[in-house]
Amino acid sequence: MEIIVNDNNFQKEVIERSKTIPVVVDFWNTWCAPCLMLAPILQKIAVKYHDKFVLAKAKTDNNRLHAVKYGIVSIPHIKLFKNGKVVDEFVGMNPEVVVRRWFEKNLGII
Repeated sequence: MEIIVNDNNFQKEVIERSKTIPVVVDFWNTWCAPCLMLAPILQKIAVKYHDKFVLAKAKTDNNRLHAVKYGIVSIPHIKLFKNGKVVDEFVGMNPEVVVRRWFEKNLGII
């Protein structure tokens, strides 16, 4: 599952939702080439493991408050929320195998 979040719905869609299912937030923007390269990898994993987590897309132009709050200074910046808190993250474009390992480690996917 993939959802679009912004400063108005971030609390509900990320923080509150992460209390029942992990939420992976992709802080990105349209002018960011590495973001555009990482997006299909995240989407592919989200489709395959739709019952394990929710993928939230947070375009930094629409999430300035949360980008500042969570220290987003470089994108793509991926943060995993569980129980309302960030439990892991990575920054930058990574090969699919590295991204998959990150998900496996954090979500117990085998």
